[in-house]
Amino acid sequence: MKIDKIWYTNHPLSFALIPLSWVFCAIVALRRLAYKYRLLKSYHPPIPIIIVGNITVGGTGKTPLVIWLVQFLKKQGFKPAIISRGYGGRAQSWPQSVYPDSDPELVGDEPILLARQAGCPIVVAPRRSQAVQRLLKNEDCNIIISDDGLQHYALHRDIEIAVIDGIRRYGNQRCLPAGPLREPIKRLEKIDLIVIKDGGLQDEFCMQYDIKTLRRVVDDTISQSLSSTVHAIAGIGHPARFFSTLRYYGLKLHCHEFPDHYHYKQSDIHFDDGLPVIMTEKDAVKCRQIASPQHWYLPIEANLPSSFGERLLREIESNKEE
Repeated sequence: MKIDKIWYTNHPLSFALIPLSWVFCAIVALRRLAYKYRLLKSYHPPIPIIIVGNITVGGTGKTPLVIWLVQFLKKQGFKPAIISRGYGGRAQSWPQSVYPDSDPELVGDEPILLARQAGCPIVVAPRRSQAVQRLLKNEDCNIIISDDGLQHYALHRDIEIAVIDGIRRYGNQRCLPAGPLREPIKRLEKIDLIVIKDGGLQDEFCMQYDIKTLRRVVDDTISQSLSSTVHAIAGIGHPARFFSTLRYYGLKLHCHEFPDHYHYKQSDIHFDDGLPVIMTEKDAVKCRQIASPQHWYLPIEANLPSSFGERLLREIESNKEE
């Protein structure tokens, strides 16, 4: 049974799990209070920290937003850097600096995508304070963006940005394990900026994706034309969104869905029918060494309203004055 059936519908099993959800919420609340009243220590860096995260399990579009933030802040004269947990990475020691040619098996897939797109220093570590300290020691940066980590209260944050899937929103609005919420919805009342992918209500900023031209996985060559029937591969938080995008552009799909942060094998992406294979850019990072010329990825770019950038700058300035 897919977990989405439990979390995004009124499935009977979700009701059965509600008592465990109450326990989870109580633990979350106690943990926040422990950090608030300094019973647990929180590392407070000397430069501003922007957290980009979500209150639900699964992908909501944080990585494209982080790239947008880096480019925006550079234009404003800042020297940004990025930290991340390095989810899926299997390095034996942390922290790890990340470069465009780093091994995704060691540092995770999303950090390498960030390194290729953002063009700024990136360090990953499960303990994000270690990543910050590495940056402060070795890099010239004056603001740090954390890709994910909204619930990582061991790191002080100056600005919190929550990213929400505008279609799926909060599912059945229950916390784990009865629903997809990592924290109760009321947590959003404390968030500085709320970004909605595909949607947007009052006090929310709408993020749209600009779809770019397909590129070949092995060498980034731009596609000229493809047949109308393709294999589509997605190992992300919400694969249906990627498949819908490809269908919107008139492609007929043989869909292959994998878990988020999946470590691909050659047999996972090669088929015997000669059809092109299209994947996400995040998947392409992990498949470059096992891909052939028939494998392509779809680049995307976040697009946000000017009002979001203006509000962000006000938040940064406000934190300087405190």
